[in-house]
Amino acid sequence: MSEKETITEEQQLAKDGISRRDVLLGMSAAASLVYAGSTSAASKGHDHSKHSTQLTDLMDAVNACTDKGRRCISHCMVSFTEGDTELAECASKAQEMMSICGGFAYLVASNSSYNKEYSKICEKVCVDCAKECEKHDEHKECKACAQACNDVIDAIKLSLG
Repeated sequence: MSEKETITEEQQLAKDGISRRDVLLGMSAAASLVYAGSTSAASKGHDHSKHSTQLTDLMDAVNACTDKGRRCISHCMVSFTEGDTELAECASKAQEMMSICGGFAYLVASNSSYNKEYSKICEKVCVDCAKECEKHDEHKECKACAQACNDVIDAIKLSLG
């Protein structure tokens, strides 16, 4: 082969497209930009106060309620496996409450402008869940779920009026 016909691997890569060197240079440039952006965001004077919920008491109440609801449903499931379906409506109301309160927790955590409107449906589902769970207050899980729902109702009234 002649000198003209001999093409180095690097020349072939350059001819075919992007070389490994180009990829590494691009990645390091991108990393530098990300780092520069994060340092400027964390710089003095950058306000982090709105990065977490402004309604901590409400957030704590909603999270406690979904936790108690999960425990209530687990208790109901054990009863079901034993052939007792008395707690079916309780499990159903707790499931609805967890779905609504779970969504509400995301809104509260992000300081959503929809908190006040969404709190109304959360409050209603908590009233319904508490009412059903109170029928079974001989079960500690149901009693705890009802109390947690009532705590959410109170927290909504205090936090969002």
